[in-house]
Amino acid sequence: MQRSKTPTTRNSDAELIPGNIILIGMMGAGKTTVGKLLANLVGKTFIDVDHEIQQRTGVGIPVIFEIEGEAGFRKRESEVLREVVQQQNIVLATGGGAILHPDNRTLLRQHGTVIYLCAPVSELRRRTHQDKNRPLLQTGNAHAKLARLFAQRDPLYRETAHIIMDSGKQSARAFVQKLLQRLHQLNQESTGAELKSHPSVKQPE
Repeated sequence: MQRSKTPTTRNSDAELIPGNIILIGMMGAGKTTVGKLLANLVGKTFIDVDHEIQQRTGVGIPVIFEIEGEAGFRKRESEVLREVVQQQNIVLATGGGAILHPDNRTLLRQHGTVIYLCAPVSELRRRTHQDKNRPLLQTGNAHAKLARLFAQRDPLYRETAHIIMDSGKQSARAFVQKLLQRLHQLNQESTGAELKSHPSVKQPE
């Protein structure tokens, strides 16, 4: 993949942002678009969980839903998540419902910095209205379905995330630059906390 020439991004970003970066959020929040761009900028490998599932099964997500139902898909999703989070130095885009199972939420937080890409329902609908590869939205009133899913999932996204960012009406490149700043800030705060708890400081016995 060709490396971006964005002038505000330094070559040291990969070193300054260690570990895995995990993107969560609703369908249409921009996880794949942001993930690919971010991975390219910081020299990490991009992985899309839905794409991994499709590669392993040889069929599209709608076919899995049709044959196995949502429960069957969620089981496959959890299995793939458990495998891919073991990899190092990745940017991972999860499916919108990956956070529904509590074990998945714990798993994601343990294996990377979790970013919740939050966007209003109206924007999510605008981005997904022509996408036929989203089984949960193949209904008479997709906007109402998105609103119900958002109400159910938003608290879980917030519970899981280390960073919450609005991914609404802005370019992906502008969003990624803001995200890089937040990641640098979080890393600096973590480093400072580690220094304060350095073993050279005597701890109570």
